[in-house]
Parts: sequence; structure tokens; C-alpha cells
Amino acid sequence: MNLAQLESEVFALPIQDRAALAKRLLLSLEEVSDAEFETLWGEESARRAAELDLGMTQAIPGQEVAKKARALLR
Repeated sequence: MNLAQLESEVFALPIQDRAALAKRLLLSLEEVSDAEFETLWGEESARRAAELDLGMTQAIPGQEVAKKARALLR
């Protein structure tokens, strides 16, 4: 299974399951050094910017993201 297939399966999960998985993944990054963390996020941000530039994905307004996050915390 490659990353694209894994992402497809993860995004098909209910939002609560995705949130739990995201939390576990973020906690797993605590074992990464600060320098490695910065490198990984730099690579991720470059990948996301390229996807936006190529029209492979669409940006979501921050207000919409915040609204959804607040709804999840209720």
C-alpha cells in the first residue's frame, strides 16, 4: 500500500476516527528531534503548496476549519 492509498482509506473513515488517528500520529512525532520535525514540516508544507499550485486540492478557509474544529470539541 502506498501513501495515496492509505490517505484514501483514512479519509473514508468517520471524522471521529480520523481525529483519533491524527492525535496518535501527532503524539508519535514527539520522539522526533526538533531539527527533524522542522525538516518534515518543511517537506510537508512544500508538498501541500505544490498540490495547491497544480490544482490537485483546494484550500479551505480558516474560518470554516475553525468552525468544524469547534463542532468536534462539543
